[in-house]
Amino acid sequence: MSEFFLNKSSQPKNPFPVIEAEQADGRRLRSSRSKQRIITAMFELLAEGDMTPSAVDVAARAKVGMRTVFRHFKDMDKIYNEMALELSEAVMPMITAPYETTAWRDRLFECLEKRAELYEIVFPMKLCLTIRRFQSRFLEEQHQRDISYLRSALQTILPDEILNDRDVFGAIEAALDFSTWRQLRQDQERSVESAKKSIQLTLQGLIRDID
Repeated sequence: MSEFFLNKSSQPKNPFPVIEAEQADGRRLRSSRSKQRIITAMFELLAEGDMTPSAVDVAARAKVGMRTVFRHFKDMDKIYNEMALELSEAVMPMITAPYETTAWRDRLFECLEKRAELYEIVFPMKLCLTIRRFQSRFLEEQHQRDISYLRSALQTILPDEILNDRDVFGAIEAALDFSTWRQLRQDQERSVESAKKSIQLTLQGLIRDID
């Protein structure tokens, strides 16, 4: 079994944002807090390795009744949809954080470091959503939006020679994708540093002959 799943105690905290409750009457305030507890419970269960938490599990972890769960969410799919939105919002600051380096080659490898850190934090949640997106139009559309944003962010740091070469750019994008990280960390049971080293070697080979 992967080191990632064995060593749960060393995992970073889940990156879900804390949503400020609306400034409204007491009933609305309690309602908002209950809804956030339900989403938080989903993140916690997934981070602990439960890839298919039931509504009963979520309600128990959130310390709310089943009626409260389904008052906020029509079904479990709606909870996953909300979770996907919060996850995307929470990781955005990591993706948009300014680069410390200036040369495009340095930024490419800095991008790898940022992606590795991000993927380690969201691993269980992203794995669950990746599986479920094939059964959900909403999750598939959210996935495509996330891919588009990551692609645009990558394009801003690469020179025209790479951007105009669809094959090279596609290979770089694939090397930095979550699916590659999952394959190295989960299927190959590689450590974080070993996984990064493999991707570094791939990137070095792809850009070796580019000015």
